[in-house]
Amino acid sequence: MALGGEGGLKTAERKFLAPFRGEALKVPPIWLMRQAGRYLPEYRATRTEAGGFLNLCYTPALAAEVTLQPIRRYGFDAAILFSDILVVPDALGQEVRFEEGEGPRLDPIRSATDLSRLDVGATGTKFALVAETVQRLRQDLPAETALIGFCGAPWTVATYMVQGRGSPDQAEARLWAYRDPEGFADLIDTLVETSVEYLDLQVKAGADCLQIFDTWAGSLPDDEFDRWVVAPTRQIREAIKDRHPDIPVIGFPRGAGAAVVWYVAETGVDGVSFDTAAPPFLMSETFEEDDVVVQGNLDPLLLVAGGARLDARVDEILDLMQGKRFIFNLGHGIVPQTPPEHVAQLVERVRSRR
Repeated sequence: MALGGEGGLKTAERKFLAPFRGEALKVPPIWLMRQAGRYLPEYRATRTEAGGFLNLCYTPALAAEVTLQPIRRYGFDAAILFSDILVVPDALGQEVRFEEGEGPRLDPIRSATDLSRLDVGATGTKFALVAETVQRLRQDLPAETALIGFCGAPWTVATYMVQGRGSPDQAEARLWAYRDPEGFADLIDTLVETSVEYLDLQVKAGADCLQIFDTWAGSLPDDEFDRWVVAPTRQIREAIKDRHPDIPVIGFPRGAGAAVVWYVAETGVDGVSFDTAAPPFLMSETFEEDDVVVQGNLDPLLLVAGGARLDARVDEILDLMQGKRFIFNLGHGIVPQTPPEHVAQLVERVRSRR
């Protein structure tokens, strides 16, 4: 049975998907979160051409170009669609803008009245632009390169929508969830519904795999984690599997710690990405071989440092994950100050395992 997207070659020819077919490779597939980004001079030039971050996300030719740039440089086994998790609230009608050097700013949503401003039926135009980017990528990527689509998890996206920006503790969303759980559930339900449609479009356009980014999963206690992280992710995964049974879904519950075991068991994800704080032995020993594909978890700042310490840590991770269904990645996204030559060093080190 062939896995993956609905366009291009059968995905059995794509190394990235081998772990999802049950194969443990001596040289694991490799891709990196935020592999298209500001550390690359060609990305910075394209972003300047776009005239703004959201313009870049919504201009299919340019979004496809920046997605392809790290593939040309490093030959990663997978490309990840260049976009942003805040495309979803933007498409729903919430005002989203990116301030240079300050990150995203949103018009906060903190009540039922604010929720009424969102329009699930209005997403088509902007989602169609993202789907066009995916179509371009599936046409232009090397046949052996898998294409990953993604969305932000409802909890993480909601924290930005409620706070109006990123925050260290996600306080406004957590307080709304405590004080008015039914009202907050309406926002989460809207995001589940919209995220399913968004991911469905990406698969139909040619994505081979999907990743759900829950960057702020670790900010919740166990009971709230179950309600706002696990349950919505399970709903999204089930809906996608109903439509596309062979598409692998990877979850990334950053900061979840030991709760990652519960997360995998209850969501049913096909793969789980470990963050930097997880020791490699936890990645190696937590799951039985047939349970789930494991992805992770090099420290992005070690990639900045480079040198012998980088090589040693890469070797340590590879040794511990030998014989496992494993995909090499970072524990979070590449940071802007990363020297491009250190990324080349990493790729060479991983692929030197023979």
